[in-house]
Amino acid sequence: MLEEYFIKPSTIDRLRSSWIAPEIEAYVVWLANEGFSTKCVWRRVPIVFAFGEFGRSRGAQTIAELPSHVEAFVAERVAKHHRRTRSTRPMAKEVRGPIEQLLSVVLSGFEPTGRRPHPQPFVDVVPGFFDYLVEERGLRPASIHGYRHHLDRFEAYLARIGLQSIGELSPVILSAYIVERAGSGLAKSTVGGSAGVLRVFLRYAHREGF
Repeated sequence: MLEEYFIKPSTIDRLRSSWIAPEIEAYVVWLANEGFSTKCVWRRVPIVFAFGEFGRSRGAQTIAELPSHVEAFVAERVAKHHRRTRSTRPMAKEVRGPIEQLLSVVLSGFEPTGRRPHPQPFVDVVPGFFDYLVEERGLRPASIHGYRHHLDRFEAYLARIGLQSIGELSPVILSAYIVERAGSGLAKSTVGGSAGVLRVFLRYAHREGF
């Protein structure tokens, strides 16, 4: 995925030399799936790369230890920018945003600053599904985030068409949803990913008797 946004081999090699390289790759995939522009990727990836190096320099050895270094990194980055440019423009959110996006993608349960916790989709309708993804399928946080992303949109779709229960689902409804997703301009891989998530989710719901 990095090759789709960065041309210079030296840049790609540098990014992949990071100790959080897999997490950076997962973040880029997430940005692409969310429809962020190439310029946004160019701006955000160097920030999360620098954050990884900053965290490691302060003793972080695992991804789970990185959240405790966010504020220190933001403060240092903003101070350096102001010293270099003499600007007083507030930019803390511009630095914190990409970092917290990365952490929300790769760390299960991480919630960005100031954001109200978002309930898991279908948590009351099909309880235990996300535990199943972790405990039985062994999925990583980035993959779990992908499931939440696709199921959030499916849940919103069902609410919009007035479906009261997943027991009322039919091939016609599922096909209409996928057709709508494909018609919205999403990449084929994203639409395929959405269909794959639904297949896993509905198989689990059937198995558990929901």
